[in-house]
Amino acid sequence: MKKLVFLTLLLFQFTTSFSQTENYRGKMKELIAKIDSYNDAETLTNLAITFEQVGDAEQTQWLPYYYGAYFTLMAANMKTMGQQNASITDPAADKAEVLLNKALALTKENSEIFCIKKMVATMRMMGDPMNRYLQYGLASSEALERAKEMNPDNPRVYLLEGQDKFYTPEQFGGSKAEAKVLFEKAQQLFNTFEPETELHPTWGKPTVQYFLTELK
Repeated sequence: MKKLVFLTLLLFQFTTSFSQTENYRGKMKELIAKIDSYNDAETLTNLAITFEQVGDAEQTQWLPYYYGAYFTLMAANMKTMGQQNASITDPAADKAEVLLNKALALTKENSEIFCIKKMVATMRMMGDPMNRYLQYGLASSEALERAKEMNPDNPRVYLLEGQDKFYTPEQFGGSKAEAKVLFEKAQQLFNTFEPETELHPTWGKPTVQYFLTELK
């Protein structure tokens, strides 16, 4: 009798766990499938909030917090359109950092998370470039180097490095020629890149293609 009760409880736990996992995957697939249709700051913000809610509900998965951080930054970029505005970029960087810390608590350090950490540092710097360049420029470079060390075949590493070279004035180390080499490296890696699962990041390839077109 005790054995039967134990087996019944074990089956219940397995069924519940399986159901939760399937619900999580289904919700994540649904959100990821809609990513390309989110093309304004408000919808990107709502997408970031939804990913965070999925992460809070699941409590064991790092990817929802990763996506929440990424789209928080993307929404801020869309709001500022490249213009200096710390009242937008600083809160976005703060929020993204909180989400990344939640992600890091659930997984080993990985290249994808450090790519977003690099983006957070860049956003902080852009809030006041003249006064923040030394602090956050260094933090940005260090995060990107960590991302490269963890996975030298991650194409997003070279995309982000190429963007730095593209937008930085030559007197401060920028170079369109070096940017093109980095974008070509990213494109090469994207052509063979396979995400770990259907839920893992795939963003960046269209952006690489855009920059290479600009550099022809």
